[in-house]
Amino acid sequence: MTRDKVFAAIDATWPAAEKATVGAFTIRRGDGGGKRVSAATLEGQMQLADLAQAAAAMTAWGQDPLFMVRPGEEALDARLAEEGYRTLDPTNGYCLAIDRLTGIPLPRVTTFCVWEPLAIMDEIWQQGGIGAERRAVMTRAGVKTGILARWNEKPAGAAFAALHGDTCMVHAVEILPEQRRQGVAQWVMRAVAFWAQKQGASYIAVLCTEANTPANKLYSSLGFGRVGQYHYRYKAA
Repeated sequence: MTRDKVFAAIDATWPAAEKATVGAFTIRRGDGGGKRVSAATLEGQMQLADLAQAAAAMTAWGQDPLFMVRPGEEALDARLAEEGYRTLDPTNGYCLAIDRLTGIPLPRVTTFCVWEPLAIMDEIWQQGGIGAERRAVMTRAGVKTGILARWNEKPAGAAFAALHGDTCMVHAVEILPEQRRQGVAQWVMRAVAFWAQKQGASYIAVLCTEANTPANKLYSSLGFGRVGQYHYRYKAA
């Protein structure tokens, strides 16, 4: 599984409201859906004026200029730093063969794959800071599902997953505070794997900020390998 496939899956399974090409950059209109759907990415050889033009186009959309910096884009990173852009959210991309998560049966009535999301799922996401604008991003994805988790006979968490080619990307994993550290998140990931396997996918991928130590430990414990990293550069308009 290559990091390029992971980045393609990010774009396809968490889609922006609109994309446009400005010079060597693809810019995204996020409509409040978060950094992944609002960040510009470098797609070719950057010319001197491209950076300023991309920033101006994002500002015209009502967004502060934001760029995703991926492996191999050190020159872009240095240029953004020179222009006063600050670093945000270094993030790890993880991937695993789906059959590594489907060897253990799911406990009965622990997870449910549903789309459209139930009201309780929206409540869990809202409580975790995944507001209506981010939930609107989910509706733009193609083949997708939501996952509702139950534990101790009560709602425990919610997640979203969508397909791109042979890859299932997991987003918006949120476990209620009182239900954490009981193994709920691993059952959510296994439930996604079973769902994705039925759709014909071979790999499962997930993103996690470097600062989220518990989640990084969870994905490592499940056997996920890190296949890429990125961070953002941001400057208020």
